[in-house]
Amino acid sequence: MGISRLKDGRLVVAARTDMTGCTGDMFDWWFKFFSTTEHLKWWHPSEHKAHYGWDSHWKKGQNYIGATIYAEEGLGTKIAPIPAKIRFHAAEDFFSTERLMYAREQRWISTAVCGCIGFGQSITLDGKGDPIDGRMIHLIRDTGWGCVLRSRFILGETTNTDANPVADEIGLGLMQHAHCEFTSLSRLLPSLYYGENAATVEPPNYW
Repeated sequence: MGISRLKDGRLVVAARTDMTGCTGDMFDWWFKFFSTTEHLKWWHPSEHKAHYGWDSHWKKGQNYIGATIYAEEGLGTKIAPIPAKIRFHAAEDFFSTERLMYAREQRWISTAVCGCIGFGQSITLDGKGDPIDGRMIHLIRDTGWGCVLRSRFILGETTNTDANPVADEIGLGLMQHAHCEFTSLSRLLPSLYYGENAATVEPPNYW
């Protein structure tokens, strides 16, 4: 966990979260499920402030790839809540198909959630509808006790990094936010997943 600078000045944020009792399938399902401010507050009660909606590409229980979410959230304890947009992509848009396939065959990852991100009051989109400020990658590896989430964010994709680099405080706040939101999610996700999918998924027997 931490932050680092690429040679061109972009800021890389790394966060790890151990999600006890969770799986990659649950993680992927969550992005097809949450759709309200209430759901967003379940995810991070103190820093998720408002869900302004998904676009028409999102289909509840079916698809989030290609969809855009618009929300308001804080980034750690030192940064006030700000608007954010994320447009989700297939992992193949960020990684080679061959390397992804090999990683899945080796069970190094079970799920990958990727997207283009933007923060602030004025979020610029490219011609395809992608926020151009940065990128987000969540890689899940299933284990015997749950799953490990490794998150990476690349910030400042279009910033003049010589004159106005993305501040370290933003990266550290995002690192804290990512770890806390997914730790919080891990507390409720297994029961929610089994309850919402009771007709098709067998829950564990805790007795």
